[in-house]
Amino acid sequence: MTDAFDALVDAARALAARPGRAILGITGAPASGKSTLAERIVEALGGDAVLVPMDGFHLDDAVLRAHGSWERKGAIDTFDGAGYAHLLRRLREGGGTVYAPRFDRGLEASIAGAIEVPPSVPLVVTEGNYLLAGEEPWPSARAAFDAVWFLRIDPGLRRERLVQRHMRFGRTAEEARLRADGSDETNARLIEATAPRADRIVDLA
Repeated sequence: MTDAFDALVDAARALAARPGRAILGITGAPASGKSTLAERIVEALGGDAVLVPMDGFHLDDAVLRAHGSWERKGAIDTFDGAGYAHLLRRLREGGGTVYAPRFDRGLEASIAGAIEVPPSVPLVVTEGNYLLAGEEPWPSARAAFDAVWFLRIDPGLRRERLVQRHMRFGRTAEEARLRADGSDETNARLIEATAPRADRIVDLA
């Protein structure tokens, strides 16, 4: 059974209607459609929601190279998970305007203070790969959410999306497929194992 987009919007709107500020997380394997779904939900809710992606907490390439992990960029240890968890706690409190980082895929770098979240916004939507991971600091991040949805997709379609994404950002077809079959697939298996911790499994296929 597939999920109707309108039903997901209704569920997000119900979260926004709760007292105080709510946080909705959308997770899933790389190229499962997290960003697209999150963007569409925020657009549907208008001024009642702001999107704050986890990708803003990518470690900088210089840091990754210093640690020998640049080739695995996107793996769980290549993010500042503690920083993300701290930001979620600030967003949850909702006491004042919060400025969050945004990841620029063209620059392959995060831009600090690029997303403004005023205190009047009742719902923050965030999306990322590791929202349900079991090792700290990710459970601390999970504690800030009102709900986390796991986005499920056909593995073959997801892999082809990954290949196309890598090619758009300069890799050859061979390099793109090696990346999709290598570290991307390792990450996907870790992420898919976290699905049972989700509040809702979303299937839009």
